[in-house]
Amino acid sequence: MRFLLADNQDITRYGFHHLLHTLPHEGEPLEAIDIHTRSELISQLKNDEHAIVVLDYSLFDINSVDELLNISGRYPKARWILFSDNPAESFIRRLAVEQNMSIVLKDSNAQELLLAIRYNLKGDRFLCHNITNLLLSAPTQREGLHERLTATEIEVLKLIAQGKSVKEIAAERISSIHTITTHKKNLFRKLNINTIYEATRYAIKAGLVDLVEYYI
Repeated sequence: MRFLLADNQDITRYGFHHLLHTLPHEGEPLEAIDIHTRSELISQLKNDEHAIVVLDYSLFDINSVDELLNISGRYPKARWILFSDNPAESFIRRLAVEQNMSIVLKDSNAQELLLAIRYNLKGDRFLCHNITNLLLSAPTQREGLHERLTATEIEVLKLIAQGKSVKEIAAERISSIHTITTHKKNLFRKLNINTIYEATRYAIKAGLVDLVEYYI
């Protein structure tokens, strides 16, 4: 059985290799291959359509949830363990319905990660405790607040979350700095936030910005 480790953090790759070697397993040996790019991942899936992919979506060469679902749809016999740090609730709820997708958080303990590995080896999926609790709860009210924003305010919020200044946003939208400043003040007031950090955090948690866009 082959694991494709699509995570660009050295410490995560090292830790996963260590866990895999400590896991008792009967039958064919377990193998983990480090994957660094989307093209490498697809090449390996072509060679082994039954592989188990361990993916940190936010730190890997995949640009959107749609692209991830497109790849998994092309290789339906592969299984996925999404292993990330605080993904957006909208991201979790969208992927949790996929029967080949397991979800484990990076602050989960080793036991949960080992359970995820064992479940996937048996062809089942695994959701860690915190993800299960989130899915059983109602969607947070705060994540619907952006519905009060205008389309322009949402776009300005996205650009703020991507790290762009008021001046850069004004140039990109061919608007005056005064206009963008007004939009910024209005959206801050509607969301009851006061800082760029709060705006960025809100945009990510509400699913308005992919984690990939944030880390770039």
